Amino acid sequence: MTTAEPSSGVWQRNVKSHQSEKKISSHVGDHNNVQQEHLRQWQKDAQKMKVKVLEQVQDQLSDLLDKALNESVQSFTQIQPAVNGKTTNNRSQRMDDGKVFMDRPSLLDELFEINHIRTIYHMFIAVLLIFCLSTLAVDYIDQGRFVLEFDLLFFAFGQLGTVTWAWGVMFVYTLFVPYLTLVFWGSLYHSSRSKLWLSLGTGLVLSAVQTYVLGLFPIHVVVHYQLPPASRFIVILEQIRFLMKSYSFMRETAPVIMKTTPKEGESPRIPSLSSYLYFLFCPTLIYRESYPRNTHIRWTYVGVTLGMILGCLFYGYFVLVRLCVPLFQTETDQPFSKRTMVLAVFNSILPGIMLLLLCFFAFLHCWLNLFGELLCFADRMFYKDWWNSTSFTNYYRTWNIVVHDWLYYYGYRDFLWLSKRKFRTAAMLSVFIVSAVAHEYALTMGFGFFYPVMFCLFAIFGVVFNFTMNDKRQSPVFNVIMWACLFLGQGVQVCLYCQEWYAQIHCPRTGNSFWELVTPRSWSCSYQR
Repeated sequence: MTTAEPSSGVWQRNVKSHQSEKKISSHVGDHNNVQQEHLRQWQKDAQKMKVKVLEQVQDQLSDLLDKALNESVQSFTQIQPAVNGKTTNNRSQRMDDGKVFMDRPSLLDELFEINHIRTIYHMFIAVLLIFCLSTLAVDYIDQGRFVLEFDLLFFAFGQLGTVTWAWGVMFVYTLFVPYLTLVFWGSLYHSSRSKLWLSLGTGLVLSAVQTYVLGLFPIHVVVHYQLPPASRFIVILEQIRFLMKSYSFMRETAPVIMKTTPKEGESPRIPSLSSYLYFLFCPTLIYRESYPRNTHIRWTYVGVTLGMILGCLFYGYFVLVRLCVPLFQTETDQPFSKRTMVLAVFNSILPGIMLLLLCFFAFLHCWLNLFGELLCFADRMFYKDWWNSTSFTNYYRTWNIVVHDWLYYYGYRDFLWLSKRKFRTAAMLSVFIVSAVAHEYALTMGFGFFYPVMFCLFAIFGVVFNFTMNDKRQSPVFNVIMWACLFLGQGVQVCLYCQEWYAQIHCPRTGNSFWELVTPRSWSCSYQR
């Protein structure tokens, strides 16, 4: 018995120690689980912070690099006069510098590398698929068969043969006549006794020919052959593009010939025809003898971009067919009133903003990048982040860089040069008026009727917003205001132009008097009332 008692005590102590070890291990295990849970949560938070930091750093780094490149180019151009023994102030030097081209991709190509931004692109593709499915479902219910009819699309792009030969005439003229005129004028300028009369005579003759071939000829084709809307827009927009291209070529090359005196027995240096031919197709309106070029063509990128252009074309078709045509085509017995007008405007906001985004993406991104890739054109800054604008001033500068550069260098800057940099407000207003007239001219010729909605929105409200919502507005609230104004403006345009289109169909003109041509039919057509 004496020997058994110690053994039982040892056993009890072992049991107690084992139980205490279990409690300690369970506490340690719980503590480890808590630590692991905190570690997983910290990793999630760190990953989210990493994504946000990368996005912010990418945006800021891109801005810093652009500023550094621009400052380096400006400093280089400012050094040149000092090297030659001439000095000019920085402000005058900036006014005399032209656009500098550099190797840079389009902003959306960079943003699409981010999965979050690419998801928005996927959402638009999903909406396109929904449009297709809804059209198939409605056609099956109405006609008992699955069919996708693109009758409106075929109508809009009708008479492409006429468009092709009209474009060929304008292209051949733009390629040879301005170039040969420059060769003729440049070869005689330095040897002529009356340089002023030679320049005036050559300029007047070229202007007269330009007015007839690039001015009246496209209008005659559009009116005489009664082209449908999309074909009309092709001819008119190409007319405007050729005019802007030829003007830039003459504007950039003539001053160089005037300032450069050739040596005795040498002819003046004239740009090559090949450089001018390349300029007529490359996606810029500012002429240079050479541009930064890529080393090769990415054919996969070309194929994808072409597919996106076709996708945008069908996207616009479905927006018109599913959202616009049912709203304005059906004749109603309701009298015209403020209520029906307001409802029509607000119902047009969704298709209006979708058409605006489609036009931006299809032309300013896809179409220009397609030609840039095929021609190895390296400078792809066709637009900036206009969607982040907090002022309409910044929006006008960043929406369409290609046209903005032309208006700035040949409109705004030349106006300041002629006025000795005194009338900056008048220079800005002249640019707005020219842009508004060009937009209204394109819409008038494209739709076949005069209804100055675009002109009023651009020349009146656009000017007011440009001076009231200027670059001093930095609050995000003004970005909301800008988008609200864009939504409402697009709704007004789609509503009024669609009403006028159907009024022209149901209430055709009975005469060709001036007032009947310029007075909108929707104001008096009983169909709309």
